Amino acid sequence: MAVRTKAGARTLAAAVFLALGASALAAEPIKIGVSGPFTGGSAPMGVSMRDGVKLAAAEINAAGGLLGRPIQLVERDDEAKNERGVQITQELINKEGVVADLGFINTGVALASQRFYEEAKIPVINNVATGSKITHQFEAPAFPDNYVFRSSASDGIQSAMIVEEAVVRRKFAKVAILADSTNYGQLGREDLERALDKRGVKAVAEEKFNLKDTDMTAQLLKAKQAGAQAILTYAIGPELAQIANGMEKLDWRVPMIGSWTLSMANFIDNAGKNGDGARMPQTFIQEGDTPKRKAFIAAYQKAYKVERIPSPVSAAQGYDSLYLLAAAIRQAGSTDGVKVREALENLKDKVDGVVKTYDHPYSHDDHEAIKPGDAVIGEVQGGHVVRAK
Repeated sequence: MAVRTKAGARTLAAAVFLALGASALAAEPIKIGVSGPFTGGSAPMGVSMRDGVKLAAAEINAAGGLLGRPIQLVERDDEAKNERGVQITQELINKEGVVADLGFINTGVALASQRFYEEAKIPVINNVATGSKITHQFEAPAFPDNYVFRSSASDGIQSAMIVEEAVVRRKFAKVAILADSTNYGQLGREDLERALDKRGVKAVAEEKFNLKDTDMTAQLLKAKQAGAQAILTYAIGPELAQIANGMEKLDWRVPMIGSWTLSMANFIDNAGKNGDGARMPQTFIQEGDTPKRKAFIAAYQKAYKVERIPSPVSAAQGYDSLYLLAAAIRQAGSTDGVKVREALENLKDKVDGVVKTYDHPYSHDDHEAIKPGDAVIGEVQGGHVVRAK
C-alpha cells in the first residue's frame, strides 16, 4: 500500500482546490439581456439603468454568481426606437440566448418588442418604462401566462399622484396638460385625463408636441389663455426643459407637475433655475436615508465617477430588477423561463432592494412590483431632486 505523506496530501488538496476553482471560472455564464437607450435624449435613463444593473451583477458575481455560474450581461442600445427595439430583442433571444431581459426605458419600445419574450417564454422585467398597458399586453384568456413584469411605478400610479398633488394638495382648479406625441406621452395623457375625471376636473387645455421640438410658445400660449394655474406634463427631459424655458420667455410662470421624468438630468441641467420647483413622483431620490441606499449611492459614484446620478430612479430600479430576477433563478434552481416566471410570481424570500424591500412583489395576475404608496413626490431644487415639503 502506498504511503501518503503530509506534503503529498497538501499537494493533492491544493490540486483539487485549483481544479474546482478552474471549473467554477469555466462554468457557462448565465446570459441576461440589458436593453435601453444608451444614446440620444433618453440616454440618462438608459445609461443609469444599465449601470445600476452592472453594479448588482458585480456584487452577485463577487458572491459566487447564480447556481454556481457567473452572470454575463448582454447590453444593447435600442436608441429609443421601436424598430431598433424589435431588432435587438430578436437578436438577444435567437443569437445570444439570454434567459431573461432587464430594461425597456420607453413605453413604445416595450409595447413593440416585448411580445417576442412572451412568445419565447422568457421573462422580461421592465425596470423603467411606465406605460400602464405594458404589463397588461398579454392577459388571459388569450395568454394564460404573462412573461412581462415591472419594477417601476406605472403611469396609473403616477397620474393619480400628479393629480393628487395638483388638484387636492395644491388646490389648482384649472390645469393644462402638455404631453409629447410618443406612446409614452399620449398614453400618459390618457391616464391623466382619467385621474382628473375621478376628481371631477377637466383640463382647460391639452397640447401636444414632438420630440426635439425647441419652441413651445404656441402650446404655452393656449394654456395661458385658458387660465391654467399649473402645467401637467408627460414627456422626457429635453422637451420638458423647453417648456420650463418657454414659460420664462413668456414671463408666465406656473408650477410644472408631471411624471417622474422631470427628475432627468437633461431636464434639470437644460432648464437651470427655470426648472426649480418642478414636482414629480419618485420611487428613489438620491439621498442616503437608509444604509442600503447610502451604500448604493456611494458605490455608483465610485464606479462611474459622478456626484449626481443622471437618473437616480432608473439606476435604483435597474439595480433592484436584477436582484429580483436573481432571487427567482435561485428559487427555481434553473434558468428555464417557465420556472423563473413561476418563481417570480411566488417569491418566498424577501428581496432587500434600494427602492424598497420586496415581499411577494408579484403574483400570477399582478406583475407590478411598485404599489400605490411606494413612491413619493420629489421637487427640483438647485440642480438636485429632493423630497417635496
